[in-house]
Amino acid sequence: MISDCKAEQDTLHTLKCRALGVSESWFYRWRNQPVTAREVRRGKPADAIRKIFDESGGTYGSPKAWITLVRQGWKVSVNTVARLMAGREIRRRRG
Repeated sequence: MISDCKAEQDTLHTLKCRALGVSESWFYRWRNQPVTAREVRRGKPADAIRKIFDESGGTYGSPKAWITLVRQGWKVSVNTVARLMAGREIRRRRG
């Protein structure tokens, strides 16, 4: 949140850290930490889910996206697909 705001609002990290009650050293340590294996693992199916969702015209929810992923050879649970879709605000159009 702190680094996102810097790009959008051109405010100092110092002010945002103070407002959120975190130290600047913590922020810079957090910002420079490497991407974890879990984040990489979760990012790959999330990209595939986004592609499936876009190809469906925004009509697939997590159950249909999960079925498509399984048919493509992914080993992932329907709950994980739902969680990834919710985390990236991918929601099907009702209609």
